[in-house]
Amino acid sequence: MAEAPKLAMTVDVEDYFHVSAFDSIFSQKDWPTIEHRVNENTRRLLDLFDQHGAKSTFFILGAVAEKYPDLIKEIDRRGHEVASHGFAHRRATTQTPDVFKEDVYRSKSFLEDTIGKSIEGYRAPSFSINETNEWTYEILVELGFKYSSSTYPIEHDLYGVPNWPRFKYDRPEGIIEIPIPTLRNDDKNKGIGGGGYFRLFPYWLSKRRIEKFLGSETAPYSFYFHPWEIDADQPRVKNAAFLSKFRHYVNLSKMEGKITQLLKDYRWDTMKKVYLED
Repeated sequence: MAEAPKLAMTVDVEDYFHVSAFDSIFSQKDWPTIEHRVNENTRRLLDLFDQHGAKSTFFILGAVAEKYPDLIKEIDRRGHEVASHGFAHRRATTQTPDVFKEDVYRSKSFLEDTIGKSIEGYRAPSFSINETNEWTYEILVELGFKYSSSTYPIEHDLYGVPNWPRFKYDRPEGIIEIPIPTLRNDDKNKGIGGGGYFRLFPYWLSKRRIEKFLGSETAPYSFYFHPWEIDADQPRVKNAAFLSKFRHYVNLSKMEGKITQLLKDYRWDTMKKVYLED
């Protein structure tokens, strides 16, 4: 009997106030005074993954790592992959090359010093690599990264490169790019990689879409979400735009149950293991 395929689980480790939708409300200088919940939420996920024998890649924000170094050590100790999400959760499209390099270097060097291992993976905040800033790949190669998972080939009002490759490919700069998974329907790509889509849709529909991908494509599948998505009790940001609040808060109370079912239905491993080694 054939072994069930492994899929790659990923967690973007950031707190609720780090998200791009709240950029205009919370500045970096405000962060020390805000209630932090990412440490407890991420540890809940670590226990949940242990219960189901799942491994994951944690794309960790440098600001979180510097505040909670013991959390980073615990992620590594439990056998997960530690990767970089930059330092300050600023979209790469808003940064100059020098600022981008400093941001990513600060994150990568601190993570490496914390766990004593090389950091090979990077994910840009809000999938913010596109045709306007392909120079980011040259910097990632210079800093020693082996792969990036920073593009989502869909049409979206906040991000997206719908005409870029849908599957893992070698960039000319010398790095591997692993896009977020999509389904191809009616000459358009539909997002199926997790996040808000997964919270919005009923679980049976999300699973059907994943099954369609696994049945029609030979490429591996990966899933992403954030620790704040399992935290229905997080503080509410009242002065955010309606659409931002809807996207952020929809079905938070149902997310942990959905993740638990996802862990039961599939075998999960790290990005490095599924995409680079297997």
